Amino acid sequence: MAHPDSDDEALSWAGDDDATLAPGWKRVGTPTPASGERVSDAPSTVAPDAAAGDAATAVDQASDETPDQADRTGQTGSVELVVLGILGGVYLLYAVGWLIVATTPAPELADPVATFMYGLGRWFAVLAPALWFGVTLWLCAERHRARLLWLVAGAILFVPIPFLLRG
Repeated sequence: MAHPDSDDEALSWAGDDDATLAPGWKRVGTPTPASGERVSDAPSTVAPDAAAGDAATAVDQASDETPDQADRTGQTGSVELVVLGILGGVYLLYAVGWLIVATTPAPELADPVATFMYGLGRWFAVLAPALWFGVTLWLCAERHRARLLWLVAGAILFVPIPFLLRG
C-alpha cells in the first residue's frame, strides 16, 4: 500500500529516526522552496487583458537591458576561461621580464633618495602585472566584458619595454 508521503520517502533513508544519530541529522521544521522561481511561478509583467500591441511593447521594454545587466551571467564560458588563461600567462611573462630588469645593476645616481626610489620603482614594476591581474579578476568578477577589456588594457600597459630594448 502506497503511503501519502511517498515522495518524502524517496528522500529519506531507513533509520533516519534513529536516536543514536548526531543531533544535526534530525528532521526539523518544514522544507522551504528553493530560492529560484520557475518561469510559470514568476509574476507576469503584462496584464491578461492587454492588447497585442501593448504586450509586444512590454516585451520589448523588458528585453532592453543595459550592457552591464546583459553582461552579468553566473558562469564563465569556456572561451573566456581560455582567454583568461592566455592573459594570465602573458602577465606572468611580463612579471618575469620586469624581474630580469629589476635584477640588473642600477645606474649610478648622486642622490641616495633617488637611488632608493629608483630601486623601489623597479620592484613595484615586478609586482604591478600580478596585482593588476588579481585586482581586475576580483573587482570585475560579475562583469565579464569589462574584465576582459581591463585585462587587455593592462597587457598593453605593462609591456616590459626595458627588457625588450636590451637587445
